[in-house]
Amino acid sequence: MQLHSKEINIIGHKNPDTDSICSAIAYAWLKNQIEERQGGSNHYTARRAGQISSETAFVLNYFHKDVPSYINDVRSQVGDAALDESHPVSCHMSLKNAWRILNEEHLATLPVVDSQRHLTGLITLGDIAKSFMGVYGSTILSEAGTPYKNILETIDGKLLAGSADQKVDRGKVLIAAANPDLMENYIEEGDIVILGDRYESQLCAIEMNASCLIVCMGAQVSDGILKLAAEKGCAIMTTEYDTFITARLLNQSIPISHFMVREHLITFRQDNFVEDIRPIMSRQRHRDFPVLDNEDRFIGMLSRHSLIDMDKKKMILVDHNEKSQAVDGIDDAQLLEIVDHHKLGHVETLQPVSFRNQPVGCTSTIIYMMYQENKIDIPKDIAGLMCSAIISDTLLFRSPTCTPVDKKAAQALAHIAGIDMESYARDMFTAGSNLKNKAAEEIFYQDFKKFTAGNTTFGVGQVSSMNQEELDEVLPRLKEYMSLARSHHEVDMIYFMLTNILSQSTQLLCCPDNAAKIAADAFSMEAGGDLIPLPGVVSRKKQLIPKLMEELQQN
Repeated sequence: MQLHSKEINIIGHKNPDTDSICSAIAYAWLKNQIEERQGGSNHYTARRAGQISSETAFVLNYFHKDVPSYINDVRSQVGDAALDESHPVSCHMSLKNAWRILNEEHLATLPVVDSQRHLTGLITLGDIAKSFMGVYGSTILSEAGTPYKNILETIDGKLLAGSADQKVDRGKVLIAAANPDLMENYIEEGDIVILGDRYESQLCAIEMNASCLIVCMGAQVSDGILKLAAEKGCAIMTTEYDTFITARLLNQSIPISHFMVREHLITFRQDNFVEDIRPIMSRQRHRDFPVLDNEDRFIGMLSRHSLIDMDKKKMILVDHNEKSQAVDGIDDAQLLEIVDHHKLGHVETLQPVSFRNQPVGCTSTIIYMMYQENKIDIPKDIAGLMCSAIISDTLLFRSPTCTPVDKKAAQALAHIAGIDMESYARDMFTAGSNLKNKAAEEIFYQDFKKFTAGNTTFGVGQVSSMNQEELDEVLPRLKEYMSLARSHHEVDMIYFMLTNILSQSTQLLCCPDNAAKIAADAFSMEAGGDLIPLPGVVSRKKQLIPKLMEELQQN
């Protein structure tokens, strides 16, 4: 049996920003160091729940870090179950060997695969039992293309003439019980003849062009017979069994390809969700089901018992704690920890979890403190990622969310990473605000989150730039996209912040009309169309969301 996965995914919110990605990578590295120190077996992996932004791509490229792998749903999948590796076998295997494996390993089904492990069929105990009990014609060995090596294994025989690589491709099986004169009437070319030590019978069978002689009771075969057999291309085998037992055993040498099920196989893939396959398994009476990878290669068998014992995906959330922002399927995962710097949301758990939430400007600031608390040195590249996250989330300390703790952490991390924050931040923001050639949808989802206030749901996106002309250029495209985005997310209202980092101001785009009124009332302004200027506002978390929440709760 395969061991249950001990991988623990660390993941930020949907439409991840730089802090979400960098915090996941930095925290995964820290957790793996702690795990190694404690001699544990868990492995922590940074993942992402959406596409990264241009700013984040710049950061990862600058510090030579790979983009975390994408995961869009954390519901339990077939690959999360402990699959039975089973015993994949070749279609050329004899029925006797297949029966032996099934009984020794207490299995009900054997998967049949080719040389590339592609599934070609299934053979069950029932299939083999039917083959043993069935009544078949004397040509069954040739119809099945039975290899000589299968016959030798089945009758515990020795090959005295011919090649074990040959196959039975014609003729019937018969027992030479009559005298040679009568044998001439029923032996045909290509037949397999079971006989004893009578020289005359052996000679007659060879002269009648039999393809193979099976000499029973361990009888000796003369050199003359062996020489003649070689000249005529006739194989000769010997066995200790008598003719009755030998005849009984021969059908067990047939390759399983002749009886295996080839069509209408019910198979699953590693990435199939468990809730989708349960109904299929309940409708079928099979005990085991083959599981294939994305290249149709067999990887194991899934049983109903496997689903009962399977573990849920293990998750740690960073930079968010609201279900609306979390990866799909979070309710079906096992949540272990949350590390965040936002307001408390609505993620529910079935058991207590470690929840670290601090009023700082960036999640990476909290993770920096955790490195210090665990007395673990921060590598240069990890320090660069965390410093970048703090610069991004605090707009290089211009955001009101920034605290002295953030600034102190960023300065220490910049020193480790060997970067000048001012010049590095300028390059990073420039890379992130390169909006001219991006589609409205791409810009919209660079940093988008959903929120709930009472019975109202709303979404807020944000893009920051050091160039007002760039923001003015994308404004018309975003206006056109707002209604589509609102419909797609099925929210009551959509807002989008176009933030100028240098002037520390925001233009707030609103959809529909009542959204603009709510925003205007929240900031004690007169509503005037769908675009509201907000001087001094740069933070969604600390300046915009609290105002909108308060206004919505009053209405």
